[in-house]
Amino acid sequence: MTRNGDHKTTVSALLGTEVRDAKGTALGRVRECAVMPGGDSSRVLGLILKLAGHKTGGRQKAEMAAVADLELISDGLRLAANAALAETPQDPSLVLLERDLLDQQIIDVHGRKVVRVNDVNLSWESTPEGGRALRITEVEVGLRGAVRRLLKGLPANAIERVAVRFSPSLIPWDFVDLIDPARRVRLKVDQDRLSEMHPSDIAAILEELAPAERQALFESLNEEVAAETLEEVEPKLQKSLLESLDDEQVAGIVEEMDPGAAADLLAELPEEKSEAILEEMDPEERQEVEELLEFSQDSAAGRMTTEYIALPRTATVAEVLAALRDFEGDIELITDIYLVDEEERLCALVSVVRILLAGTEARLNELPHGHLVSCEEDTSGRKVAELFDKYNLKSLPVVDAEHRLAGVVHAEQVIALLRSH
Repeated sequence: MTRNGDHKTTVSALLGTEVRDAKGTALGRVRECAVMPGGDSSRVLGLILKLAGHKTGGRQKAEMAAVADLELISDGLRLAANAALAETPQDPSLVLLERDLLDQQIIDVHGRKVVRVNDVNLSWESTPEGGRALRITEVEVGLRGAVRRLLKGLPANAIERVAVRFSPSLIPWDFVDLIDPARRVRLKVDQDRLSEMHPSDIAAILEELAPAERQALFESLNEEVAAETLEEVEPKLQKSLLESLDDEQVAGIVEEMDPGAAADLLAELPEEKSEAILEEMDPEERQEVEELLEFSQDSAAGRMTTEYIALPRTATVAEVLAALRDFEGDIELITDIYLVDEEERLCALVSVVRILLAGTEARLNELPHGHLVSCEEDTSGRKVAELFDKYNLKSLPVVDAEHRLAGVVHAEQVIALLRSH
């Protein structure tokens, strides 16, 4: 180690490092790095030592050297003159980097996957007051960190000569989300970054996690993100994620789901559980889902959603824009606006692109209509898939016996149907 300038190190390299007092007498060796959550969570508070020659109750006593009181010397660390060791804080939120981080799973929000921590990179820095600080810079999730730990006990220079042959795989500390609730590390999932991820990526992450970690992550999601994610996971995992939630919590999530997906979910649950959840839902959402539950899941009606936009033939472009602004479903799925007559019967469709290119006063029946393909509620899932393939559809309107628009099947529902067979 050097005294001048910043110095890079790692948790695995720091563990076992000898610490001396100002006179050069050995005090002990580093056994842990302590971090206090809250405030500047990248700053290491102190190094916990195994004191040389001292035992308490048959075990070596651990004391902590504050980082600010330490000096770097050529072969280890030295406690500054007039500085003394302190008792290790007994705060339950204290994070110990080897115990609570090494080998733990974390979410790589940029790689959209779960990775395991092999090492933690640290940096000794000079403070404006002339002291020293030790900061966490990145976590190492690649082979370089694994090699360092595998060769632990060999001379540091020899370890580093081997480790540098492997490319680093790093995640900046600011982007680390700890997800092991069984340890003292608190769940720390950045909701802003998670909300930017596609629900299918979050679903993939959930599938990689152990049950306790998976449940902790899912319960940290807000209702809207949880609903979108739940639509992306397999029925077996859906049930597992909901088991520990009470009926009111589940109802809040189900209300945010597409009605068709919500009906599919409830159909997979025991009847008693499904009814209890429905009782907790708002009446309007409950009615939509209950109606869909009456249909076979392998039918057009069983796969359709009741979230679509249908307007009278005489409606104007301005009315369409207002309906789009007020739409509470997944707006990205709306590619067509359906036109209905006075009896609510489906009679035509106009693509959103055509509408956006027209003047606001133009009426929908005056615009070029798209090719209308529809199916009845009891059309089989296989026939629905054939219609999508034959006409290269993005969505398919479903009509009842009187040709009234009952719902819409989107391509993603067809994909889900094909994957389930």
